[in-house]
Parts: sequence; structure tokens; C-alpha cells
Amino acid sequence: MIEITINNEKNAYNVYHLVKAFYPQEEIRSVVDEKASHFVKIISRDLELVFTEMPRSTLDKELYLALAQQTKRTLPWGLLLGIRPTKLAYQRLSAGDREERVINWLEKEKYVSADKAKLCVGIALKERTLLSKLAKDKGYSLFVSIPICPTICNYCSFSSGDLRRYEDRLDTYVKTLIKELRAVSSKVKDQPLNTIYIGGGTPTVLPPRLLERLLGEIHDLFPARQVLEYTVEAGRPDAIDEEKLRLLKTYQVNRISINPQSMNQETLRLIGRAHTVEQIRESFTLARSLGFDNINMDIIAGFSNEKLADFDYTLAEIKKLQPNSLTVHSLAIKRAARLNEIKISADVVQEMVDSAREKASEMELFPYYLYRQKNSAGNFENIGYSREGKESLYNILIMEELQTIIGCGAGAITKLVDREGKVRRVDNVKDIDTYIERIDEMIDKKGELQWF
Repeated sequence: MIEITINNEKNAYNVYHLVKAFYPQEEIRSVVDEKASHFVKIISRDLELVFTEMPRSTLDKELYLALAQQTKRTLPWGLLLGIRPTKLAYQRLSAGDREERVINWLEKEKYVSADKAKLCVGIALKERTLLSKLAKDKGYSLFVSIPICPTICNYCSFSSGDLRRYEDRLDTYVKTLIKELRAVSSKVKDQPLNTIYIGGGTPTVLPPRLLERLLGEIHDLFPARQVLEYTVEAGRPDAIDEEKLRLLKTYQVNRISINPQSMNQETLRLIGRAHTVEQIRESFTLARSLGFDNINMDIIAGFSNEKLADFDYTLAEIKKLQPNSLTVHSLAIKRAARLNEIKISADVVQEMVDSAREKASEMELFPYYLYRQKNSAGNFENIGYSREGKESLYNILIMEELQTIIGCGAGAITKLVDREGKVRRVDNVKDIDTYIERIDEMIDKKGELQWF
């Protein structure tokens, strides 16, 4: 147990997460005590650090250096605790800083490793080039949430529901979602729509008649003539069939994800996936045969039962399929997940992450976006690799927060970006039943805000 007491609530978040990054396996108790005689005190059986009052930026640096000395190690992302490290690099490059200067700033001021600093700046440069495709007029993107899966993976803590629980309410959910989409479309009819992303969950869990109804409404409400990218997370192979894939093609979906997470059958069993590795191959091959030429696949590094050889086997099997993009996630175990008790070796994850980058390059897939999650195995990152010309604009936009993204459906988040770049969030409730009951409230919340 590590105990933290701090007399200023504004600094509590950074202090807690910095200590957690150095001691990922330890239980940490953090308390704000405004009457404490010390500014920050961190104590455990083997550790005692006390800091007097100082500016937050100085505290972060002093704390980092003290923890690095105590643990005899550094963090690959240094002081960058947020999920969007590339956003900082993107902003500095856009302000006119040279590539070398931004890399030096990350290394010297934020204690980011040389490797991660170069990766971060390289991706930010790539993003700037890709986003030049967007309309000169300020456009927006649309996210549609189907937060339901065939089964719930044991590591997952997202707000997805099990199909068996909600199957009798799918009609009602889709009807409610369409009501919100209609309300939103009336407010943005004069604005250019750049990307559409239907995610979840597993959107293809919808039966064909409901999937067609949803896709048809989106087609009628949001004309696709200006849309550069239309993604549907087909996701799980046990939710994909030929009829559904043909529907996606009919409604001009031009990018899909088929996400195995692992190509090891034992891992699929462990994480609670009710499909086989062979079904992954069959679904991918079917999609290719129907003309999908932009298919993403997701895999995860850090499952406790897997060694480097197991992860490399997944990469080898992915290489045989030749996806157009590959997203490599470092396993993030969250409190709500059923695998929360599993301990992950940071050294093994480092080997997996390094191997993924090497194998992706062999597949001619190169990094184009990056984000991080709290409690990720080894304090690493999630990286999207892609063939030239197959990068996802939506993925970049959601990370860099450069454009308004309107979210519809249970758990969807709307991010309104004004002309000065300020971001306001409008969150829909996560629970499906509550969303259905309170849909008018969700619509009213959006109606109160100026979109652009």
C-alpha cells in the first residue's frame, strides 16, 4: 500500500497517476488534506517522499525524478500522463516549431524517451498531411453508438451490453437512436460531413432488417456526397455474415474493422469470445471477396497467458491476411473488468510492442495515429498502423480534437470544437434502458449548444 496526502486538490490527479505509473502493481490510497503541513507526502514500507509547496510543473518534474531514482527506471512517456501525447506535438508543429525542436522539447522538458519522442512527432507530421484532405469549410464527423456485443470480453469495461440481455429491445433502441439522428440532422444540414463512424460494441450484432433500417436512415439524413470515410466496426466474426456485409456495401461503407484481438484459440476462450480463429479468417476472406479494400484489424499485447511467441504467432497469421491497417493495443485492465486481478509483465509487453512495430513494417503498415489508456500494461500506448492511403481520418480527429464530432446513441460523446479550438463535451447516458427513457433529454442537451 502506498499512501499519498496532498494539500491541493488541483495537483492530486497528476501525483496519483505518476506514482501509479511507477508502481502499477501497488494499491494506492490518495487523500486531499488542505490542512496538511506538507504539500505532498508519499509513503509506504519502502518509500517516503515529502515535497514543499511549488508550482505544479516543478512538482511533476521533481516527483518524476525522485520516483525514477527510487525505482531505478524511467517511463517511456515520461511526464505525459494523458491519452493524447501526439496532440502536444501537433500543436507545436502547427505553431511553426521544427521537427527537431519538438523532439528535443519532449525529451528534455517532458522526459519522454528518444524513441517515443521521434514516434510522437513522426505521427503528428503524418496527421497534419492527412488532415489537409478535409474541406476548407469547417466540417464535422458523426459517431453512431451500438453498445451491444455477442458476449462481453473479460478484459472490457466499456459500456457495452450482452446481446442476450438486450435482444428483445433492439427494435426500441434503433427506433430511439433514429429519433436522435433525425434531431441532429436538422441542426447540421448546411455543414459538410467528413466522416461517419458506427461503433460500439459491435454494430453488426444488429439483425439485417435493423441494420438496413439504420443505414438507410443515415443515408437519407446525412447525404454521403461529401463523406471521405465511412467506417463500421464489424468487429466480431460471430456477428458478421454475407447479408450484413452486402448491406454495408450497398450503403457506401468504405472501411470496416474485423478485430480478432488474438489468433490463439486458448486466448479467445480465456477472454470470453465465443468464436474460433478459423471464423476470423473466414470473415476476413468473405469481406475481401465482396470488395472491401480497406479492412482494419485490432490485436492486443499483454494477455497474461501469452508469451512473445504467442503474440508473434498472431502477427504471423495477420500477415497472411494482409489487412490494410492494424491497431495494436496494450492491454488496459480497468476496475470494472473481470480480468482486473491479472498481473502483466511490462518487459513482455515491451517485447510485444517492439515486435508489432517490426512486423507491421514488414507488412508495409506504418504508424499514423497513437493514443494511450490509463492502466495500460507496461504504461505503453496503442498505435494504428496503415498502408499508404488507408489511414482512418476519424481516428486522427477523435485523438487530436480538431473537429466537432457529434455522438448519437447510448454512451456516445459529442465534442464541440469552436473556431478557437476550445472543446465542450456533451455526454449521452451510458445505460441503454436509461437512454431510451431519457432520449428527449439527450436531444435537448444538444439543442442548447451552438454547433459551429
